[in-house]
Amino acid sequence: MEQKSNTISESKALSRMAHQCARREYCVFDIETKLQRYNLDREAIDNIITYLKKEKYIDELRFTRSFIKDKIRFNKWGKTKIEFALRQKRVPQETVEEAFLDFTDEQLNDSLHDLLQAKWKTIKGKTDYERRNKLIRFGLSRGFDMNNILDCMKNIK
Repeated sequence: MEQKSNTISESKALSRMAHQCARREYCVFDIETKLQRYNLDREAIDNIITYLKKEKYIDELRFTRSFIKDKIRFNKWGKTKIEFALRQKRVPQETVEEAFLDFTDEQLNDSLHDLLQAKWKTIKGKTDYERRNKLIRFGLSRGFDMNNILDCMKNIK
C-alpha cells in the first residue's frame, strides 16, 4: 500500500499547534517533533515555534513546573528520574533548575516512604540483606536519592 503524504500548509500547522498548546502544556521539542511529521521545512518550523512562544502558547518554565508536579503526584518519581526525563525532552538545564526551586525536598520525597513500605511487602529474598538491596535498587530506579532511601528504610519493617 502507498503511504499518503502528510504535508500541510504552514498556516494550517500553526493553527493545529496553537489548538493543541491551548489544551495542554508542551515543550518546544514536542512541538518540533509534531511539526516535522508534517514535512515542513526548518524555516517554517522555526516561524511557528517563535509565534507560539511570543503568544505564550509555549512556555518552557510553565511546562517544566507542570511536568515536575505531575510526575511527583501521579508517577511518584524522584528528582533524578524527573531531571532525566526533562533532559530527554531537551528542556534547558537552567529552566529545570529554576522550576525545581518551587519544590521543597519534602515535596520531592513525600511519596518515597509509602512506595518503599508497599514494595517491602512484595519483595522476595533469601536474606534480609538481599531484600534490602532489592528495595534500595527499586528506590533508585524511581529516581530517589540514596541518602533519602536509607533514611526511609530505617522506619520500614
